[in-house]
Amino acid sequence: MKTNSTACGVTASVSGTTQQPGDNLAAPESVCAVVGIDLGDRHSKYCVLDVEGTSIGDGIVATTPAALRLLFSGKGRMRIAVEVGTHSPWVSRLLEELGHEVIVANPRKLRLITESDAKNDHADAALLARLAYAGPDLLSPVEHRSASVQNDLAVVRARDATVTARARMVTTVRGIVKSTGARLKVCSTGAFASKALDDCPEPLRLALLPLLRLIQQMTAEIRLYDRIVTQKAQKAYPETAAILTIPGVGALTALTLVLLLNNDKRRVSRSRDLGSYFGLCPRQRDSGQHVSQLGITKAGDNLMRKLAVQCAHFMLGRFGKDSALRRWGLSLALRGGKNAKKRAVVAVARKLVILMHRLWSTQETFDATRGLRAEPQAA
Repeated sequence: MKTNSTACGVTASVSGTTQQPGDNLAAPESVCAVVGIDLGDRHSKYCVLDVEGTSIGDGIVATTPAALRLLFSGKGRMRIAVEVGTHSPWVSRLLEELGHEVIVANPRKLRLITESDAKNDHADAALLARLAYAGPDLLSPVEHRSASVQNDLAVVRARDATVTARARMVTTVRGIVKSTGARLKVCSTGAFASKALDDCPEPLRLALLPLLRLIQQMTAEIRLYDRIVTQKAQKAYPETAAILTIPGVGALTALTLVLLLNNDKRRVSRSRDLGSYFGLCPRQRDSGQHVSQLGITKAGDNLMRKLAVQCAHFMLGRFGKDSALRRWGLSLALRGGKNAKKRAVVAVARKLVILMHRLWSTQETFDATRGLRAEPQAA
């Protein structure tokens, strides 16, 4: 690529220098240039601004560690803005290792980019750079997890992907059998392969035996994942033991919460903030005297929200142990309406993640009797 313009030693292709509205803003402190990078799977576009906010160049770089290190190593300290995405964790760590100030922008807050009528990679990179120049707060920056936490979280996500694939295979087998007029017995997913093999109609065995073998193998792998998760929770994250004192919460849910918060109890200022952090709080569209009833925001990580809802279902089910939280959830479910049970489950899940963070922070033991009124003694 032919280049003849530099900023702090960063080689960039020639670009126009038309004045922009942010050009008169004060220059960022302690940096010699501002760079916006629109990360792509193969190649990434970047735009460079000088300390006066003037665009002095742009270009394309391969989205590989070697190419980014070659472009940004040995240069003065720069402020570099990227969007959250698949490559943003390792890219941000690499650029910080090279001594640059890295801002990871939250795409949910950047509707100026996502809803633009003239959206393209070059325009996105230029807008990221200009917002980073104007002020990092405009990008609603987020903090990525450490490399070790990300690797441990990969085990949890791999297990979830395996569980999802097994569930789809089980549904497929049941659907094929139903299409012939037969039905398979109701059983747990772990025992499905062996039970379905006995009840499988003879004409379908040739089609279903390979699927049943795959389901059986996936079940064994999921159990292996469960043992790995339990070992990690006990050895690498022993403080999860306090969370496990809650009836219905297992090592998988406790470890997922700790990993998603980057093993940092202070990632949220208050335990109550976790309800909205994981998207378990209702959306609001109130205006004047009109108060709307909307669903939850579903912001944050979907995996933690799913695990919390599963724990809430168990806590409110017939096998759940008596506690103030269980009684409160059951009272919500009895208020009537076809969606009362669903709203109760979500409400319990929201309180559950708050309670989990509180026990993790204080290392207290869950007291099932706390908040329960004393029952009058029988005569």
